[in-house]
Amino acid sequence: MNGFSLDRVWAVLVKEFRQLIRDRLTFAIMLFIPILQLTLFGYAINFQPRNLPTAVLIQEDTRFARSIVTSLRNSTYFQFTAQVRTPAELDALVRRGEAQFALTIPADFSRRVARGDHAQILVEADASDPSATSAALGALAALPQQALAQDLKGALGPRGQVAAPFEVVIHNRFNPEAITAYNIVPGLLGVILTLTMVMMTALSVTRETERGTMETLLATPLEPIEVMTGKLAPYVLMGLVQAAVILVTARLLFHVPMQGGWPGLMLGTSLFIVGSLALGFLISTVATSQLQAMQLSLFYLLPSILLSGFAFPFRGMPGWAQALGEALPVTHFLRLTRGALLKGQTLGDQWRELSALVAFVCIVTALAMARYRRTLD
Repeated sequence: MNGFSLDRVWAVLVKEFRQLIRDRLTFAIMLFIPILQLTLFGYAINFQPRNLPTAVLIQEDTRFARSIVTSLRNSTYFQFTAQVRTPAELDALVRRGEAQFALTIPADFSRRVARGDHAQILVEADASDPSATSAALGALAALPQQALAQDLKGALGPRGQVAAPFEVVIHNRFNPEAITAYNIVPGLLGVILTLTMVMMTALSVTRETERGTMETLLATPLEPIEVMTGKLAPYVLMGLVQAAVILVTARLLFHVPMQGGWPGLMLGTSLFIVGSLALGFLISTVATSQLQAMQLSLFYLLPSILLSGFAFPFRGMPGWAQALGEALPVTHFLRLTRGALLKGQTLGDQWRELSALVAFVCIVTALAMARYRRTLD
């Protein structure tokens, strides 16, 4: 047996390097994933989101009310996006997720401040994601001492010298105890379905292609759409069973509240499963091996976790990251799931997320069929 040879090691090294270069897809993934991770973690993730959408109900338009709104805006945590006329409109904006906070200034606020008669304002927070609201709620502690500092002068000067001329009443809605599991566990439904449905389909179809059995199927009188439907239908049933198991477990083990919204949740889950399976099928037409199929599936999973609002506050990300997140079906499915379970949203509240999922299914299915015909027909 010959001894150790650097020449032979060099020959093997050159061979492996050339093989890696030829596998362009794997080489690109190896280079791009670290860049993607650095970019997302460095720029997109923010645990102190600012400029959060806030709706306001001002029942008296006075300088005190305007000073409070200005002070909140100057804190940079609150961005006033809507001014409503009734409490019902305010409630609808928070329930649909269009407003993270709701500010109510009552009609007798100025009179109570002037008299020192225990004046109050109400701030309602969508606490379904506690990490998105905690920093902004902390900033409210200084509001009573600062907001009216320029207004309480002259005859009202003594009111400005008390500890707090008014009180901020905070009402955390949908998750008043800020239990993290109430936010994470419903989100896991989307992440787990993404991982299993996309990867299982991609690996399954790629394995058929590697073995040559897919071409055998296409040699039969079956149409391509019939082959695709027949192969994916069992996984739809499996995904529905998986979703049911996750929801039952969430209720029994983590006591996640289930406020309703079942029609929208069932429809959204079905659409998300079908779209994820179609995406896995599309990946299988790009990948040339099961290893590549798994790599591409994980490549899709990474931004789905980081940009969807599952692990980090969605509104804390910069605008470009939110735009990318809006293009991910997981983002809309997480909103739909959390909205149904924690807020009891109706179909009318969920139509935006359902429309996004319908568009996802149609676009990905069309791309999968077009690619499928070109590569296997």
